[in-house]
Amino acid sequence: MSDIIAYKKDGVIIDTQSYDASRDAGASEILYDNSKDALEVIRHSCAHLMAEAITALYPGAKFFVGPAIEDGFYYDFRVTKENGEKLGENDLETIEKKMKELVDAKLDITKTCSTKAEVLAKFKNDDLKQEVLKRIPEGEVSIYSQGNFEDICRGPHVPNTKFLRFFKLTRVAGAYLGGDENREMLTRIYGTAYADKASLLEHIRIIEEAKKRDHRKLGNEMKLFTFDDEIGAGLPIWLPNGARMRSKIEKILFVVHRRRGYEPVRGPEILKADAWKISGHYTNYKENMYFTNIDEQEYGIKPMNCVGHIKVYQSELRSYRDLPLKFFEYGVVHRHEKSGVMHGLFRVREFTQDDAHIFCMPSQIKENVLEILSFVDNIMKNFGFEYEMEISTRPDKAIGDENVWAVATNALKEALDENGFKYGIDEGGGAFYGPKIDIKITDALKRKWQCGTVQVDFNLPERFELGYIDENNEKQRPVMLHRAILGSFERFIGILIEHTAGELPFFIAPTQVVVVPISESHEKYAKEIQTKLRNLEIDSEIYSKNESLNKRIRTAEKARVPMILVIGDSEVENKTVALRDRRARTQSQLGLDEFLDLTQQKLKEVNF
Repeated sequence: MSDIIAYKKDGVIIDTQSYDASRDAGASEILYDNSKDALEVIRHSCAHLMAEAITALYPGAKFFVGPAIEDGFYYDFRVTKENGEKLGENDLETIEKKMKELVDAKLDITKTCSTKAEVLAKFKNDDLKQEVLKRIPEGEVSIYSQGNFEDICRGPHVPNTKFLRFFKLTRVAGAYLGGDENREMLTRIYGTAYADKASLLEHIRIIEEAKKRDHRKLGNEMKLFTFDDEIGAGLPIWLPNGARMRSKIEKILFVVHRRRGYEPVRGPEILKADAWKISGHYTNYKENMYFTNIDEQEYGIKPMNCVGHIKVYQSELRSYRDLPLKFFEYGVVHRHEKSGVMHGLFRVREFTQDDAHIFCMPSQIKENVLEILSFVDNIMKNFGFEYEMEISTRPDKAIGDENVWAVATNALKEALDENGFKYGIDEGGGAFYGPKIDIKITDALKRKWQCGTVQVDFNLPERFELGYIDENNEKQRPVMLHRAILGSFERFIGILIEHTAGELPFFIAPTQVVVVPISESHEKYAKEIQTKLRNLEIDSEIYSKNESLNKRIRTAEKARVPMILVIGDSEVENKTVALRDRRARTQSQLGLDEFLDLTQQKLKEVNF
């Protein structure tokens, strides 16, 4: 039987150091395994194990916070090595070695409790501990100790370091103190831990594979996008290859939106601050926005497209017969992201949403939510993604009456429940103006990514006094559904690159065909092929540089072009092509018309 490492009662994990059989009667056992609760305890404890190892190796180190996170743990701390250098990736192996020694020592992890005043006095000379204590309310404060290390912590932790045998430190990063970019940059080390070796090795394999698939690396190799310090951080520049790929996705989605009854609209990218005050963004989202002054009037650059679409709705009188009204836009938005959290295309300061807003009667909420979910299912299946859904409820920072929130949240739950959809609940994860369904896709490495969203909003129609005339000729308030399927083109493309390892589906590949003429005499036929492909809306390039045939083929391979055509005397004479199909991993000789038909079949393999 596995060891008990903690307990759980009323949704709260209680470690063995805190467990009281008489007080905590009815608590369930958490065993030493890879369950979610067990891993939370193991990983939190492993963060402390790492901190103890760092303390032993670098006695001057001071520690801020070290929580468990979704797939591991981290610790933020201040340290400088004896030679004055900061810790780097090369130091992880040394820290791991010391951690293993501490595991073998089988040190008990103990808990003591004191008043906040006593703990403040105890750590009066440690500025980072003082920062931690500022964030803790008055009352009892717990300290966990093991060996020569102790830290302020609420737990939970395993009872002994012997349970921390299977771990790996993954990377070193910088982290601003308390997430404030105006404060000191601390060192952060990430790691992960499991209850068995096999699970750890599989996680390490995935990390190594993720490095190979990193969209920043592949984006550079495939010449899709770039970033430039002279332009600014978090502002992607789309190169021709990336712009071609992106435009194909946009074109497909445009056609599907129109087929589903959406009307294209476009709002301005900068609006008077007054509009953002009405919407609630000024109060609840201002720190994420950019503002400027024009003619002594304050303006805000839009972080969302909803206000522009509201103004489209208000442009004329609406009847119940007009509803639902569906407006969509590839809306460029700007959000202030801290420099420490930006990451390739995943977190940027400018991005484009495949955004839509549906204005409908309350009685139409369910049918429109279901139509959106049908849309989501179609898009995700065509891109090869599995997905799951999660309902996010009212956050602490929210606008609107709680009863209105309850009605909106129940509308989402009813739509999912009545149609047998499985979903999770993210308490407090909703937008400030309404609850939402988040669409989380799973990639080839089993990582989950939040992309699309469906939000029910009674608040903005109220704030902007939207209305429609009902069948009794009386004014009523519509409901506003906010909806994005990809989330943003930037983030989705980054995920898609990593999901496919750059082997993008034929229908959106930036260059779908490369034609490689063996010699100059074959270039005329190569151009003829390119013209025919262009007429079929297939993007192609001719590789005719003064390089060896093998090098040109290798260049096309590195660019992950789906189809490579080699053209020589036989092909010119017989109007054929020598095809190398990267996706099918085959080589064949086809007539030119037969090959052109094949490209059209490839485009029809998806059904949007």
